[in-house]
Amino acid sequence: MTTHRLHTQHQRNFDGNRFVYPVLSRRSKGLSIGVNLNPDKICNFDCIYCQVDRRTESEVRFVESERYFAELEEMLDLCASGQIFQTGKFAETPDHLRRVNDIAFSGDGEPTTYKNFDELIERSAEIKRRHGLDDVKMVLITNATMFHRPHVQRGLEILDANQGEIWAKLDAGTEPYYRTIERTKIPFQRVLDNLLLAAQARPIVIQSMFLKLLGQSPSAEEITAYCSRLSEVRSRGGKIKLVQVYTVARKPAESIVAPLADDEVDAIAQQVRDQTGLAAEVYYGSSDY
Repeated sequence: MTTHRLHTQHQRNFDGNRFVYPVLSRRSKGLSIGVNLNPDKICNFDCIYCQVDRRTESEVRFVESERYFAELEEMLDLCASGQIFQTGKFAETPDHLRRVNDIAFSGDGEPTTYKNFDELIERSAEIKRRHGLDDVKMVLITNATMFHRPHVQRGLEILDANQGEIWAKLDAGTEPYYRTIERTKIPFQRVLDNLLLAAQARPIVIQSMFLKLLGQSPSAEEITAYCSRLSEVRSRGGKIKLVQVYTVARKPAESIVAPLADDEVDAIAQQVRDQTGLAAEVYYGSSDY
């Protein structure tokens, strides 16, 4: 069983950058270049486990495209040359993690809500190619709520042509639990429909956060329903290449949330394998709050 306990801090700033930040990612197994497309902290979910405190306003209200592209250029220069590992924050990076794995679009909100999402993905891909980083993945970390929109679909197609991966959120098996965890007005069925839409076009990764809420772990019935949702995607022609089962590793904004124990994470992943036949990886949490 693969265990990951590293990388519990993902600070979204680096030498004054607003939009581009490097992190050692436990799921990427190397250096991930994070892109924050939602510096205004606006998101169509308000996940109970999110570390972003949405009760306070951000000083940055929108993505300044040209500044973002300049920051990406500079960051890829640092990474392609290896100079990033000479900076104070990354100087002690273990040898096996001294690799640039991906450019990850995520940040303080849902990245596909950005109005020019397709154009931004296209130019980012051009910058990546210009730096000779064709093998570096472009990862979209998303809640899948906007996949039905044409400009988002165009952006996903650009990702497909540029070592793209979709890591899509599915944290529940039932509507009531979904609303408890994600705290959104968006219907659960839209997420399920959009996951299927994306998975019918290319293999996707499902990322699933499970946690203790007020000391309670998700019920056995909820986990069984969750696995049934995964099976439904497969039975309708959707391709899921991996399920990431993880729990809280960084301090969330809500104090009522805590990580599952390692054996609980293991049990959920094993049920995914047994019930769906899908590959599953585990990522353990941290009680170091």
